[in-house]
Amino acid sequence: MAKKKKLKKGKKPHKNKATSKKYTKYKIEGDKIKRERFCPRCGPGIFLLNSKGRFYCGKCHYSEFGPKEVSSGDGKAKVVAEEKKIEKKKVEEKKK
Repeated sequence: MAKKKKLKKGKKPHKNKATSKKYTKYKIEGDKIKRERFCPRCGPGIFLLNSKGRFYCGKCHYSEFGPKEVSSGDGKAKVVAEEKKIEKKKVEEKKK
């Protein structure tokens, strides 16, 4: 018979969480799973890091640069503020 592992007092067994970072690398579209941002040089098994307006591969050092306004922390706030202004204008135009 197999013996049960004894846990030390106060220890809990490890459980995988559904909110893990690995689940952010994929999107479900209908019945298919799609990989997000993989390295074009290394192939679909290697994902790109998203950091401060660029995507970076740690294996082959490939980089893609995006717009600075959208990807930086302050830029996101600016984009959201602009979207809110546009929505307000649309609502005002509909009222008239």
